Amino acid sequence: MVRIILNLLWLILGGGIVLALGYAVAALICFVLIITIPFGVASLRLAGYALWPFGRTLVQKPGAGVASCAANVLWVLLAGWWLALSHIVAGVTLCLTVIGIPFGVANFKLVPAALWPLGQHVVDAP
Repeated sequence: MVRIILNLLWLILGGGIVLALGYAVAALICFVLIITIPFGVASLRLAGYALWPFGRTLVQKPGAGVASCAANVLWVLLAGWWLALSHIVAGVTLCLTVIGIPFGVANFKLVPAALWPLGQHVVDAP
């Protein structure tokens, strides 16, 4: 029940909708460019995670190898840096208030995912 309340507050106060829209815009750009469709799929995965982060976590896929690592470098150059920057700015801003600290921490938790999305998948937290 606490996770549901935190996720609903996240959508309203934590900027979850705005951050998810940022990932959706990145996904649309990647889908239009055709070659970057795998980046678009990863961006949509992160958009869903940005909408509902509490009670879920990111884990490494066991089969992710050198190709996903090389693609992640390209992702950082194209879209990852500004998505990570948006999480950092939102996290710092939210941590200025006591009520916003859990949401700021959730934003900081999303920074590595924004920088390195390929080779990870979202699972329910234990």
